[in-house]
Amino acid sequence: MTQTVSSGFVRNFLGNAPVWYKQVIVLFLIANPIILWSLGPVVAGWLLVAEFIFTLAMALKCYPLLPGGLLAVEALLIGLATPEAVYAEVEVNLPVILLLMFMVAGIYFMKELLLLTFTQLLLGIRSKSALSLLFCAAAALLSAFLDALTVTAVIISVAVGFYSVYHKVASGRGYHEGQHNTQSDDDVIELHREDLVNFRAFLRSLLMHGAIGTALGGVATMVGEPQNLLIAKVVGWDFGTFFQRVAPISIPVLIAGLLTCVLLEKLRWFGYGVRLPKPVRRVLEDFADQQRKKRTKSDQAALWVQGFAAIILVLGLAFHLAEVGLIGLLVIILITSFTGVTDEHQIGKAFQESLPFTSLLIVFFAVVAVIHQQHLFKPIIDFVLALPEAQQPGMFFIANGVLSMISDNVFVATVYISEIQQAFDAGTISREHFERLAIAINTGTNLPSVATPNGQAAFLFLLTSAIAPLVRLSYGRMVVMAFPYTIVMSGIGLLAVTNFL
Repeated sequence: MTQTVSSGFVRNFLGNAPVWYKQVIVLFLIANPIILWSLGPVVAGWLLVAEFIFTLAMALKCYPLLPGGLLAVEALLIGLATPEAVYAEVEVNLPVILLLMFMVAGIYFMKELLLLTFTQLLLGIRSKSALSLLFCAAAALLSAFLDALTVTAVIISVAVGFYSVYHKVASGRGYHEGQHNTQSDDDVIELHREDLVNFRAFLRSLLMHGAIGTALGGVATMVGEPQNLLIAKVVGWDFGTFFQRVAPISIPVLIAGLLTCVLLEKLRWFGYGVRLPKPVRRVLEDFADQQRKKRTKSDQAALWVQGFAAIILVLGLAFHLAEVGLIGLLVIILITSFTGVTDEHQIGKAFQESLPFTSLLIVFFAVVAVIHQQHLFKPIIDFVLALPEAQQPGMFFIANGVLSMISDNVFVATVYISEIQQAFDAGTISREHFERLAIAINTGTNLPSVATPNGQAAFLFLLTSAIAPLVRLSYGRMVVMAFPYTIVMSGIGLLAVTNFL
């Protein structure tokens, strides 16, 4: 029991996080002003980046919004960045924020249709290699025309649905019981524990294949990732031109990535290759049968509405009829209006998944503002531009890739494309070389960034989502599972940039 108010403060700080973790965060907060005063803002800035990465790596110990937010607030107080700079970063990334707020919530209202569709796929395709290849290829195709975060939200929604169905049964409960704590294994029957462990491994591999697929497809088109659109606008490319110019790199990487997916499943390396346990398959088959039998006319009508909304979603995103977040809001309005979801609390549940991550993203923008204001990347850019022209595309790919592993790839691309645009406007580089460097920046920020959850918002979203702790998908495990993909995608990408540009 808490004996004094002061001990109560200590106990409440960061809640149930381990004591050692709390001590490390306090040490960071004490050290930062001292480092700034003694070693200068550049060293303090890089230290802040490393500290923030640590909070992401320990996401399962404590949600990164809290310790990361404390570090970001301190950075503003000691002058590493200004509130105006943070607001500017938020303003630039407003489309991403709107996407998170509304698109993820829109996917929530389509979960019945998604669960039905993917249940049929999972039960219909018994080969794990074929199923994994389908997940990876489908995510790549969708991400080329939609947004990687949207695709990731779909995959997460499906995985949560699968997991909750089996976890209820493993805990001795029925499908129809609404209130169930999927985060606790206390009630799991001993007979089901091994199957639950294997099912988690099975879902982890599908989630990672899908997440990698978003990177494989997202690099190929101007709407695949936010930085792609920015680069296309700066260089003056339309959709077809962008695809054509990037294809010499994106197509070989896509083929290599899909082959890697199959090999990992066949060889069962790096945590892949776990099959769907037969008892779990029987549970999901029984669930699908029960759902089909009890589906009413109203339920069928709701599925039709969700299907219609899905078509509107795809068309709206493919033709970029409006900002992604606004299309997501349209999906929410359509589905709720025509499926009878009229209660405020029912609608509010849809936002529970996205808003914590949206808040974390704002904190991330504060760290990005520090990187920007302290010019942490400028020495690297100056070094690459001083190299012989023939070496620059490959070096830009490497430099972008390394920085995108530890920072946001959208920010890295923004900084680099701005720098080479200035060089082009000043007449330092030719138009042809400017376009080659733009391709190197696009591929360099999209491909090697799969190495860690820091580089891509979709990976960070997966790490901090509801499914990650359920299937034991930690930061370290994501890095390990992404490693073979990182080597293959980065290696093929670098070879293609060096030889085909």
